[in-house]
Amino acid sequence: MHEHLYTPPREAVPRRRLCLAADVEQYSRLDTRAQSAVQADLVRALDEAATLTGLERAEWARQPQGDQEFAVLPKATPEATVLGPFVHHLAARLAVLNSRRTTTTCMRVRLAVDSGVVADAALGHAGPAPVAVARFVNAPQLKAALAAVLSTDLAVIVSDRLYQDVVRLGSNDLDPGQYVRVHIRVKEFGGYGWIHVPGHSPEEVCPPVEGADGPERAPATFLLGPETGLALFQYVHEGVAVGRDVTGGVAVGLPPHMHSGGRGRIR
Repeated sequence: MHEHLYTPPREAVPRRRLCLAADVEQYSRLDTRAQSAVQADLVRALDEAATLTGLERAEWARQPQGDQEFAVLPKATPEATVLGPFVHHLAARLAVLNSRRTTTTCMRVRLAVDSGVVADAALGHAGPAPVAVARFVNAPQLKAALAAVLSTDLAVIVSDRLYQDVVRLGSNDLDPGQYVRVHIRVKEFGGYGWIHVPGHSPEEVCPPVEGADGPERAPATFLLGPETGLALFQYVHEGVAVGRDVTGGVAVGLPPHMHSGGRGRIR
């Protein structure tokens, strides 16, 4: 009897990559034929948006999951290009595809994007970034934003890391003021993200997002910085530090009311 043991891929070395997940809203309400059509249209929309943006979809490490696609993008992929032109073209392609559908069968998509450590694994991918995008794309606040803004087909959430490093710079016509910061708590995951609904203002996004918020994080502890005279803060979020790749630790920085992290809407 021969046992077939799993052999890790040769390139299962953790590396830093841009990851995204696209998930279809209320997919389970569709019948089998409609689900098949939606899956095909989701792939088509992603393909066309990538082509229009100049991205090579053939080079994406894709992991289909029925109503969702998770993907790890190539090393050289410009993050600002994905957050700007790709999101713009995806929203446009979804609008075109939905123009051929009835109101009850429209395909509305949640998109989550993060950058971090990822490695190949037996069932797809492992690492902080795949976990983060899986939690972000299922965040109650993102679901609430898409459900409330009926005139859109796309709601996007980016990690705080990408917002601070990319969106705040304003490249590729990215407008930091069009994003709303939220604190996500899904399963054991806790972290900040920024929601953007293309073509819609933060004023339209804030009410449903606020209504979907879960329990707040633990109160901050304030410390006085003797050299600067500024108050610093620290807190632990159920063993998961909020920010970067730290898990189980303390987040340190300016008090929330003093540090906006950019020009986006802070709730």
